[in-house]
Amino acid sequence: MIEFGNLALSTDPCEDLVEIFRHEAHEAMDDFVDKLAPLIASEKRLTLDEVSETFQQKRAELMGTLVEKFIESHHADLIHQDVAPCPRCKKLLKARKQRARDVETMHGTVEIGRPYFYCPECHEGFSPLDAALELSKRKKQNDLQRKALKLLSRVPFDAASELFLDLTGIPFSDHSLHELFASFADQIEIEEVIPSSVEIEERIKEVSTSRNRPILVVASDGAMVPTRCKGGRDVKRGPGEYKEAKGFRLYLISKDRIAHLASWHQIQDTEQFGRDLKLISERIPKEKVRIALIGDGASWLWTQMKEAFPGAREILDLYHCSEHLHALANAQFPNDPTAALHWVEATMARLYFGKISDVIGGLRRMKPVSPDAKEEIRKLATYLQNNRGRIHYRSDRLGGYPIGSGGIESANKFICHARLKISGAWWLKTNSNAMLKLRCSIFNGTFNEVFANHVTQKKAKQLLTDA
Repeated sequence: MIEFGNLALSTDPCEDLVEIFRHEAHEAMDDFVDKLAPLIASEKRLTLDEVSETFQQKRAELMGTLVEKFIESHHADLIHQDVAPCPRCKKLLKARKQRARDVETMHGTVEIGRPYFYCPECHEGFSPLDAALELSKRKKQNDLQRKALKLLSRVPFDAASELFLDLTGIPFSDHSLHELFASFADQIEIEEVIPSSVEIEERIKEVSTSRNRPILVVASDGAMVPTRCKGGRDVKRGPGEYKEAKGFRLYLISKDRIAHLASWHQIQDTEQFGRDLKLISERIPKEKVRIALIGDGASWLWTQMKEAFPGAREILDLYHCSEHLHALANAQFPNDPTAALHWVEATMARLYFGKISDVIGGLRRMKPVSPDAKEEIRKLATYLQNNRGRIHYRSDRLGGYPIGSGGIESANKFICHARLKISGAWWLKTNSNAMLKLRCSIFNGTFNEVFANHVTQKKAKQLLTDA
């Protein structure tokens, strides 16, 4: 038996570490209780809210101590390491005086004492324990950074800072949040935000039935985002303007459920939008789904969707089509809303049953009551002619296909508008795209992988710097 203070240890190193940690955890808990003793013995009866607030204030100190003791037990060899090779020249170096480092985690402030090594030839200092723990260069560690990024993806930076302190008891200034966001979002790419082919296939499998393949809906549209120019010390920002964030959403429909697959939105040109859509198309096991494309009448949108998913079923969004009919009805029957409504409903019924030629023929025979009505008739006839191969709503419904673009419209709202169009917000293009990437990763369920890649990339860059 081996003595550790008043603790008798066995000869099994693993059991020893557990018993040492158990002993130190008990001591930390005793200290915690001692600090609560005055309140426990107080004549005042605390409410549950007061008890909870007291424990919240004291908890960080207790948990921080426990984390410290756990690290000391789990990484004992690195804490007491005497010799280590230089990362650059591989020369063996002797440990210098231990240097303690304070870091902040979700469990409070943790003081990490570790040996420090310095190579006089390479002029580099390092600590193997820092690498083993994958410590961030920032004082606030990765667990706090993950929480902060999720929070600021939903509310303004100043509100995120206030809420972070309120929820965790740990301050995180809005300036630090901006720095964290910039360093993180700068590295995000669509390849990691979109689920992998393995994950996509797994999601398809979850909604598939033995009888039918699920329907994969590819819906595309644009959302207007408020942007501004970058200012400077002697340069005015100038007036802001709205720019279109082109986006797509893929979701699955089976007999009894709808499952989100992926969303992607960016302020970008049509060609880049097409390349992004092709990237996710390559991850889709097309033989396991029935693919439907939904969009409005924008020609650029259909060109890119058809190139990414050739041979897919094309569906013109019913509600965009209805808007065109209402525009004509209001121009043709300006003083008779009842007649306008009857005409719209009758025309929509014909379109629903696939009688596009009858509708176009009726438009050509219609006698416009004004120049505006004449122009609306011309536009609607052209619109229907260009999209006649996408209007088959009755057979779509019989086949289980959607006929509306609600999926992409809702994505525009909860990914773009909910964060980027809050009151008073104006964004640099780079920042708006970065925020869209972050929000897409959260809603796609890939945020944890994206953040892990971010940590790995930072670690790799550090190794290259040290090499």
